[in-house]
Amino acid sequence: MAASLSVILGIIGNVISILMFLAPVKTFKRIIKKKSTEDYKGIPYITTLLSTSLWSFYGLLKPGGLLVVTVNGTGCILHIVYVVLFIVYAPKDVKVQSMKLVGLVDIGFLGVVVAVTLLALHGGTRLTLVGLLCAALTVGMYASPLSAMRTVIKTKSVEYMPFFLSFFQFLNGGIWAAYAVIVKDIYLGVPNGIGFALGSAQILLYVIYKNKSPFKSKESMEEEGSAHLVKDRIHDEKELKNRGLSKGRSLPKPGVDRQYSQEIVRTSSLTPGGNNRVGDLELGVKENAV
Repeated sequence: MAASLSVILGIIGNVISILMFLAPVKTFKRIIKKKSTEDYKGIPYITTLLSTSLWSFYGLLKPGGLLVVTVNGTGCILHIVYVVLFIVYAPKDVKVQSMKLVGLVDIGFLGVVVAVTLLALHGGTRLTLVGLLCAALTVGMYASPLSAMRTVIKTKSVEYMPFFLSFFQFLNGGIWAAYAVIVKDIYLGVPNGIGFALGSAQILLYVIYKNKSPFKSKESMEEEGSAHLVKDRIHDEKELKNRGLSKGRSLPKPGVDRQYSQEIVRTSSLTPGGNNRVGDLELGVKENAV
């Protein structure tokens, strides 16, 4: 009965784990479309690659570990693809850091563990060493989204915490924890129990923040404020300029009476002979003066 139940749970665990490993496909479609990794982190994929590689090795060492090998072998292949895509589309500085981390962790560390296990250890000691390492890395894999959880709390946005990845981590941790209890495998049980708890926390955050508006940081608000000040200043300068031009074009015209009087004076001064009334007035003034 227990054996049959463990097989059923193992098969369900395989299906859920593979779905969890496929969850980042949507993320990488977006990365490929935008040709940028944006604010996504590469560490979860790099650590998961190491974890699946070591679990595959653990399954090969453990009697009856076929279900562990199949699921983690599939995950290992998928995460090789993810890591390569992340490195291709990451910014230059992130690209260099990611390549160094892959070389140090997924190649160097994994190679040392396999060499030491096969050459220096024997019997149950091999399984113990690899099991402890796998448990530690699985906890790290489940804990790696903690940075994304911190970003969600800070920005009040779940944009960079994919729901399906969190959901399948929750299911995966629960199923494999139950499987580990039945087969009495502490190395599977402890990390997947922790993964179940962390997956629950991620889903809770998603429920809380999925409908909330993104929080704007102080820096972005200051940038927006500066942009508005510049825009307002330009607008004010244009208004002053337009007012100056309008004032120049709309100078007040002289009144009708003034225009008429100016026209009379100008006409009278040009009129010859005795018809010049202004000339007669000037003559009278001169005679009185004499």
